[in-house]
Amino acid sequence: MNSNMQQYLEKAQVLIEALPYIQRFNRKIIVVKYGGSAMIDEDLKRRVIEDVTLLKLVGFKPIIVHGGGKEISKWVGKVGMEPKFINGLRVTDEDTMEVAEMVLGRVNKSLVQLVESLGVRAIGISGKDGALLKVEKKYSDGQDIGFVGDVKDVNAQILYDLLEKDFLPIVCPVGLDDDYNTYNINADDAACAIARAVKAEKLAFLTDIEGVYRDPSDPGTLISELKVSEAKELMVGGYIGGGMLPKLQNCIDAIEAGVSRVHILDGRIPHCLLLEIFTNKGIGTAILNSEESRYYHGEQ
Repeated sequence: MNSNMQQYLEKAQVLIEALPYIQRFNRKIIVVKYGGSAMIDEDLKRRVIEDVTLLKLVGFKPIIVHGGGKEISKWVGKVGMEPKFINGLRVTDEDTMEVAEMVLGRVNKSLVQLVESLGVRAIGISGKDGALLKVEKKYSDGQDIGFVGDVKDVNAQILYDLLEKDFLPIVCPVGLDDDYNTYNINADDAACAIARAVKAEKLAFLTDIEGVYRDPSDPGTLISELKVSEAKELMVGGYIGGGMLPKLQNCIDAIEAGVSRVHILDGRIPHCLLLEIFTNKGIGTAILNSEESRYYHGEQ
């Protein structure tokens, strides 16, 4: 067999390996939280969006929830304001909120543009639109961090309507409180709240780390599959620290609210979403409820 034919057969094998996953998740909702370096690097950005549009075209119903922290920090600096953080959370005063909303709006429409350029219809919406995200003021260990909100209600009907009309919704994490004040929302929190509200089959976090480690100082301890009970043990045992702690808590909350699987992926790896969702081995950490099994066939 010549080498060209071998290459074609390998490609066919990849497609066949993907088939059970395509069947399993056809017409199912998947929420993708998009942030980190994959938003800054234009090449990675395009590949992430290619992944999501492919998911859409093979029958998934993706929703993108995007962040923009690095971009906000850049623009806050550009206008001569000093970014302030308390316990790792950005303090958002009125001026910072104004800049954040402008920057997030710009990021949102750039993602819409990219999806549209790949032949899929996208609509970018803010959490303000149709009261998609209702919030209450968030405190950090009792400290006031300004216009930062916790999601208390999601109007899921808006997202269902867009999905039904074959649009790919792209959500900007800004919301309103009961007095119609504007609040910035942590994109992880927004993605988790949306995944719970639409009863998503999957929630995928694109981050700047490979996944969850048993020992953060040893890359060889990456955990590819984690039950909720095991994730709780890791948190209580002090193995998880820094920014991974709230992320893992979000994952647990999502699973306990009915999301079947949560994936933590390294967004710096090109096409990480496709590798995780459509291959037997996967590349990140999948967090599952106790009944779920990550793999459907082949070697475990």
